[in-house]
Amino acid sequence: MSKAKKTDTKSPAPHVADNHDLIRVHGARVNNLKDVSVEIPKRRLTVFTGVSGSGKSSLVFGTIAAESQRMINETYSAFVQGFMPTLARPEVDVLEGLTTAIIVDQQRMGGDLRSTVGTATDANAMLRILFSRLGQPHIGSPQAFSFNVASISGAGAVTIERAGQTTKERRSFSITGGMCPRCEGRGTVSDIDLTQLYDDSKSIAEGAFTIPGWKSDSFWTVRLYAESGFLDPNKPIRKFTKKEMNDFLHREPTKVKVEGVNLTYEGLLPKIQKSFLSKDKESLQPHIRAFVDRAVTFTSCPDCGGTRLSEAARSSKIGGINIADACAMQISDLADWVRGLDEPSVAPLLATLQRTLDSFVEIGLGYLSLDRPAGTLSGGEAQRTKMIRHLGSSLTDVTYVFDEPTIGLHPHDIQRMNELLLRLRNKGNTVLVVEHKPETIVIADHVVDLGPGAGTAGGTVCFEGTVEGLRASGTVTGRHFDDRASLKETVREPTGKLAIRGASAHNLRDVDVDIPLGVLVVVTGVAGSGKSSLVHGSIPAGENVVSVDQSPIRGSRRSNPATYTGLLDPIRKAFAKANDVKPALFSANSEGACPNCNGAGVIYTDLAMMAGVATTCEECDGKRFQAAVLEYHLGGRDISEVLAMSVTEAEEFFGDGEARTPAAHAILGRLADVGLGYLSLGQPLTTLSGGERQRLKLATHMAAKGGVYVLDEPTAGLHLADVEHLLGLLDRLVDAGKSVIVVEHHQAVMAHADWIIDLGPGAGHDGGRIVFEGTPADLVAARSTLTGEHLAAYVGA
Repeated sequence: MSKAKKTDTKSPAPHVADNHDLIRVHGARVNNLKDVSVEIPKRRLTVFTGVSGSGKSSLVFGTIAAESQRMINETYSAFVQGFMPTLARPEVDVLEGLTTAIIVDQQRMGGDLRSTVGTATDANAMLRILFSRLGQPHIGSPQAFSFNVASISGAGAVTIERAGQTTKERRSFSITGGMCPRCEGRGTVSDIDLTQLYDDSKSIAEGAFTIPGWKSDSFWTVRLYAESGFLDPNKPIRKFTKKEMNDFLHREPTKVKVEGVNLTYEGLLPKIQKSFLSKDKESLQPHIRAFVDRAVTFTSCPDCGGTRLSEAARSSKIGGINIADACAMQISDLADWVRGLDEPSVAPLLATLQRTLDSFVEIGLGYLSLDRPAGTLSGGEAQRTKMIRHLGSSLTDVTYVFDEPTIGLHPHDIQRMNELLLRLRNKGNTVLVVEHKPETIVIADHVVDLGPGAGTAGGTVCFEGTVEGLRASGTVTGRHFDDRASLKETVREPTGKLAIRGASAHNLRDVDVDIPLGVLVVVTGVAGSGKSSLVHGSIPAGENVVSVDQSPIRGSRRSNPATYTGLLDPIRKAFAKANDVKPALFSANSEGACPNCNGAGVIYTDLAMMAGVATTCEECDGKRFQAAVLEYHLGGRDISEVLAMSVTEAEEFFGDGEARTPAAHAILGRLADVGLGYLSLGQPLTTLSGGERQRLKLATHMAAKGGVYVLDEPTAGLHLADVEHLLGLLDRLVDAGKSVIVVEHHQAVMAHADWIIDLGPGAGHDGGRIVFEGTPADLVAARSTLTGEHLAAYVGA
């Protein structure tokens, strides 16, 4: 092959197109940002750090990534934009040098019951094509292996007009799907325990119903059944005839008249199904959620054995393996199985599937299986699953935006994640990472540190430059960068033990372990080693156990710390008592709401495919309440002024004097304990950072009466300085006589523990065993496990 010779030895002047090597942000004011201006180098790895709530996500996600997405959306036609989410332009003066942003965040993956790891990553789609081509016996197209497609058939007459004549033809059709008809592709069937719905020894008139909110005078529920005419309200339910029992439990919706009002009567089971079970369990009130847990049992589908697939789909096999077996394999084993298939007719498909499965293993998720429900993945696992499709991408000059990619990772796995981030950068991409872990900050080409504090005390750039410059700077991050928690000289003595015998959930291998009580216990091990299976699957969930998992807190823009923690109830009652009026007046979601904005504080104007506009309500000036309500005072403040207070301010306000309210003061004390003293009571939950939400949830659970606290990665989203605060909180809980069991990877928490239980040695079927039990000092001295090696390096032993 001939090549042209270069004759010009001088280096040419830089091309004008090469001048755009910075992303410039000037005057950013999203959430708590205070006119922030930064210049971020392109094709480099930039880490954004700072205490939780300092404005990192507001700058990276709320400003840079949001504007990039908005501008891409604007390239589509108005018709297409009408089907897309409308994005408002971020509050920023200048944004230059943006490239296409790909966001890989920690949002949990779709909680739909039919969503699995396989469906979320296209691996399932490729397997379905593979079995439709190679499976024996051949049963049909790829949709014959899909648990989301039901088998349907039909026939009938079709009228056709052709050349001025009308003819009738008989047509039939059939679709072969892979959905199990019994469980409809869910893998589980639900059964309602009737004893939790009513006491059959009583009649309806005697108050037989035991369902929350079903009171004897309730027109829409109890009285509807009593006065429907289908049932004898004075007969004990156990004495109902067969017909009465059928009408009571299963009757189809039927119009009835009760006291002259037209109502719809339906059987108790479909009514419960619609009222409670069709809603997301996490969004239900705690007492209703507890009722659902008691009343409904989910069991594996007896027809498909939990595989979700029809018998026909399970009958087609490749080398003795059907598609359900393949999806149930650990992904690292499935990758080996696919590698062993040699079929030239589907070679491109096998190569693509092989690459996808190898990416799972490379990213540290080889222990998962494709049939794992997507809603059960932790935030860190979900984020890494989303990364799969980007690893083999040939795109360059793209901006990748990551939100704490090391969350949920053992120190051993962080090195692997760092290599992936650097590989994306080395392909010529701009990588922006919001991160707290020093192990990842240290690989950055450029660091932007926000702060100095959180909330209103943050929102400014404290430092911009190299990692060495950050170390030498006097910022909070710089000061704590090389902090290392030392091992405790003496550890607490346990007051008892919680014996777990024969634990075998998921990958656990008949684990026997005694968890000491009355001390701080850390359960650790590489990702996928079985920590959560041991703690959440084996510790009996009783009234004495308070469990704080990683599930995100939900809330609309109307929700705020006061409503979420239950703080608003004692505040409303205190205002009502002081002014001799109804408590409902002091709720922006009830009678006290401003009629113009319905208590939202802003008016939202929908502009179809253009971004909607939110303007402050002129009637209430953004205070959310009617003017008449603001006339009522408690301790010299009206309700809107109280909701504008910070937690610290409110704790002092409700602590003594005219406004003294012990119930409110106790909740505020817990919020201050978890380091949220700066939050304002009325700040919408949608504006809180991940770390703030995690601690808000911890504060609400601290109110629960229990002797054993089980915490799942409480350091998620916390800055180095905040971790110190958390350790103090855990110590206070233990010193108050509680037992604290923490599933954690953070070495500072491990070093601070009284007892460590280390699972491993690997992930998936390479884990599931106890590899160490003892004090942190013994673990460091032995260095017998991966955790021991990393902890020894961390404490400098």
